[in-house]
Amino acid sequence: REQSVVPVARLAGVTREQFLRDVYPRRRPVVLKGMELGTCTTKWTVDYLSQAEGSKEVKIHVSAVPQMDFLSKNFVYRTLPFDVFVQRAAEVKHKEYFISEDEKYYLRSVGEDARKDIADIRKQFPILAEDVQIPEYFEKEQFFSSVFRISSAGLQLWTHYDVMDNFLIQVTGKKRVVLYSPRDAPYLYLSGTKSEVLDVDNPDLEKYPLFVKAKRYQCFLEAGDVLFIPALWFHNVISEEFGVALNVFWKHLPPESYDKSDTYGNKDPTAASRAIQILDRALKTLEELPEEYRDFYARRMVLRIQEKAYRNDYG
Repeated sequence: REQSVVPVARLAGVTREQFLRDVYPRRRPVVLKGMELGTCTTKWTVDYLSQAEGSKEVKIHVSAVPQMDFLSKNFVYRTLPFDVFVQRAAEVKHKEYFISEDEKYYLRSVGEDARKDIADIRKQFPILAEDVQIPEYFEKEQFFSSVFRISSAGLQLWTHYDVMDNFLIQVTGKKRVVLYSPRDAPYLYLSGTKSEVLDVDNPDLEKYPLFVKAKRYQCFLEAGDVLFIPALWFHNVISEEFGVALNVFWKHLPPESYDKSDTYGNKDPTAASRAIQILDRALKTLEELPEEYRDFYARRMVLRIQEKAYRNDYG
């Protein structure tokens, strides 16, 4: 049995007005082609990137295997000068390395203080930021972060969701992105915001039998493509080539809905966190009952949640 695969829609020449009127309200991923992104798509060669931002230190993920797993933490954090990192990330085999000669590299830019500061390419990489024109298909005050990313060829990132809408801007290189609807969360074996199913192409169906029920949306991004990923949509990304990308996150909900300590855009909204805590307390209370009663009242609670909170209008 295999998952059904749905190609993500591709639209060319979409204006801000068209996006807000026709695309955004549908809350579906879409690839936007032919966007005006500035000179970055032609300028950002390995040599230019190395020279533009020089030898400032960057913290990177280093992995001996292509599939990077944030649950088991099968990678190490290391620090390199930016120019050295870029050259290494562009190589397949390394003369100098931390773990192995074919190790993979991944940079996800963070603020000056990763615990308090939000990633913003204009602050962390000001010279490169001048080459980028971010599509402002949202209000200025909704802007949350702009995350600069560089990946080795072959690197695959774990399946996860974010709580904010975002544009994945593929500046150079190619990526394959597999997405799953929020509605398919029951089949993704979640641990927090992440799925335990790392290998979405060859999943262990003995361990994850329900995974085949999840409908797989898929697209291939080339330099200059912009993927709109609505909040709560799960995504799994493979860099098919060495590539540079920029994620722009913005606040789709009222500002007070978000956790003020969230610097990565992936902490559940405060109301959702409170609801989960209350549910955990309710489940703890059910433990006071014998198993037969616990089972019965747990099923009644599930029915109540479905009746009160589930949507009926999913397309």
